[in-house]
Amino acid sequence: MLALAVLLLFGASVVAQDRSASNSPPVPPPGRFIDLGGWRLHLNCSRKATASQPTAILEAGAGDFSVDWSLVQPAVARFARVCSYDRAGSAWSDLGPRPRTMHQIVWELHTLLDKAGIKPPFVLVGHSYGGWLVRLYASTYPAEVAGMVLVEAGADNPRRILRDGNVGHASDLATGQPIPAVKTSGPLRESDLPPRILSLIQAAVRDAGPHANDPPRDKLPADAQRMRTWTLSQVKHAASNDNPFEADELIAMSAERNKKEHPLGDLPLIVLSRGISESEGPNALADEEERKRDQAALVSLSRNGKQVIAVRSGHHIPLDEPDLVVGAIREMIAAHHR
Repeated sequence: MLALAVLLLFGASVVAQDRSASNSPPVPPPGRFIDLGGWRLHLNCSRKATASQPTAILEAGAGDFSVDWSLVQPAVARFARVCSYDRAGSAWSDLGPRPRTMHQIVWELHTLLDKAGIKPPFVLVGHSYGGWLVRLYASTYPAEVAGMVLVEAGADNPRRILRDGNVGHASDLATGQPIPAVKTSGPLRESDLPPRILSLIQAAVRDAGPHANDPPRDKLPADAQRMRTWTLSQVKHAASNDNPFEADELIAMSAERNKKEHPLGDLPLIVLSRGISESEGPNALADEEERKRDQAALVSLSRNGKQVIAVRSGHHIPLDEPDLVVGAIREMIAAHHR
């Protein structure tokens, strides 16, 4: 968070990493690179496409990337084509234009799939922050979506740390500012950062690597853990979370949702929610009850929605109970044929 605060405070423009940097990833990319217009994203697809089946698209949570699906993707690939990717700035991908709004990220994913020749329909799978992204994708490109799996997805009006340090909600941070237009060009490089800003970011990320694989991420394969350790120590990864418009985007999304009782219509939807509480502090009980209400509310996004409780999982269901995620995707794939 310090790196993000530094970037916002000084208005530093950050975008693509210098590809000649000597600090190379410790693991070769398993997928391929697609250039979106001056910055490349890494896309990793498993299994050949089948005309009668949708492709599952995996969208990771905040701070996560393709390797965090390592316990899910190989299992899904046994019965369907499945793709994960690294958002701009994460893992093998270059940084892209800022600010990193959700609208920017969704445009980049759509452009990535299109340029890579990955044809719809898609089953969108979003974990945590990724849940907002796949919902925005579905509202922006509805004809491309065959089903959705929300895995511990974010609430419409989530809790946030306010400017005074107290805990509130996204609505308390919304300013009503217009969301900037998507940028289709214009990436810069880390070398464009002023030296003082760069040193502050480096200090902020220096301690991140050793904690990159704290439980439950210690369940990931060895190469995935190596990539997490490397990625979380990179300036570009810290700089990729620059979105001062997040609260306004979330409130706009909530307002659109309230226009219809079931904004996703009859789209097949499964909401996977954790069964183990991770709420702490004096308000833990109330916080947990609010989380349960928020998760249950997501089901009503579709007339064809249902909730499944991952009784042995905390927030990271793809790591604690990957079979539940795989089963939900299988159900979405099967629903496309009915």
